[in-house]
Amino acid sequence: MRDMGGYASPRSYLDNQFSYTRDDHRLTVLASSMVGSTYYAACERVESNGDRQVFAVVCLTKHNPRAADGHSFGYKDMTEHMGPCESDCPAAVLDELTDTDSEYAVAWRARCRANLVRRKLERAKPNPRPGQTIIFDEPMRFSDGTDRTRFEVVANPSGKTPLFRDPESRAICRIPAFRKRSYRIVNAAIVPKDAANG
Repeated sequence: MRDMGGYASPRSYLDNQFSYTRDDHRLTVLASSMVGSTYYAACERVESNGDRQVFAVVCLTKHNPRAADGHSFGYKDMTEHMGPCESDCPAAVLDELTDTDSEYAVAWRARCRANLVRRKLERAKPNPRPGQTIIFDEPMRFSDGTDRTRFEVVANPSGKTPLFRDPESRAICRIPAFRKRSYRIVNAAIVPKDAANG
């Protein structure tokens, strides 16, 4: 698509796309959210006979206002009944959904709920700070064939994500998605000033 028809964002455009009235039913977006470039929505479908269900719609989006070919927006839509791989749907959307007997939808909802719990646990973990030691439960294999679990936390001058120093080799490294790993923090030892002077 070359534009979003005057809508300010992919979310507002898609909210409009999934809210309409037909002769035999109407569809209304009750709640929606963008998680990264993925759109999640709880859509209420009411049939002309009054039957009602609320199901999830998931859209993969691509938005690039400066696209060289002029096609600035595109999306691929699917429902939860197709078992989308994307499963970071917020609770506010999940809570609107009505019961379903679709195995794919049930499994998708369970994955989304499990991811919500996982992210909550990750946020509850202590934030490693420079000078502390971080100890991971599972060892990490390095290119020299050695396993490491203990690192010194080092300030990252170019970002908020900390860097880590191997206490043996003194090499500085990054540990991608370290919050997804189980770890504990050991504070740096505090040495009284008089003791340090002997």
